[in-house]
Amino acid sequence: MRKVILLMHVSLDGFVADTNGSLEWVCHDNEIFQYVTDHLEDVDAAIYGRTTYGMMEEYWPTVRNNPNASALGRHHAEWVEEVHKVVFSTTLQKVTWNNTTLINSNDTAAAVTRLKQQPGKKLMIFGSPGLTHSFMEQGLIDEYLIQVNPVILGEGIPLFTHARQRTNLQLLKAVTFKTGVVGLHYETKRS
Repeated sequence: MRKVILLMHVSLDGFVADTNGSLEWVCHDNEIFQYVTDHLEDVDAAIYGRTTYGMMEEYWPTVRNNPNASALGRHHAEWVEEVHKVVFSTTLQKVTWNNTTLINSNDTAAAVTRLKQQPGKKLMIFGSPGLTHSFMEQGLIDEYLIQVNPVILGEGIPLFTHARQRTNLQLLKAVTFKTGVVGLHYETKRS
């Protein structure tokens, strides 16, 4: 069965965005980009909530032919264009980006179970805090790929706001980057 892995940037005090929803505080360089790119080798589907999907659809197609984009940026833009994208939204009526499926069911758990039962590699949630909260609440995340940034925001959108049950994790890997970001890769321990 396929696994759902969460990729999320977080502040040291546990926020995934500031009070305006901004991610300007995220430290990002080629070392971190390569680390994430290496994880994408095991991923063949990207999962987004409505807001993150809109941001990705607007940004990544512009990178493909941008001569000023880094090689890693263009590589990721190609990957995003070709990968199967799944958008969870109860408000979107349609999606038009290449290889995108819209799931507008209120039964997230059943939809994710169907995705996990399909053949393929891992499914990765990119950001999408609202969707992440829903997935965590229902125990749907199998791995956490968390980039802890060296910043304290004080307030914003918390990562673990809806964690209402104990979830035991096993650390698979921890990496410290030159920027001071710490990459943590955990697997959910299933009983």
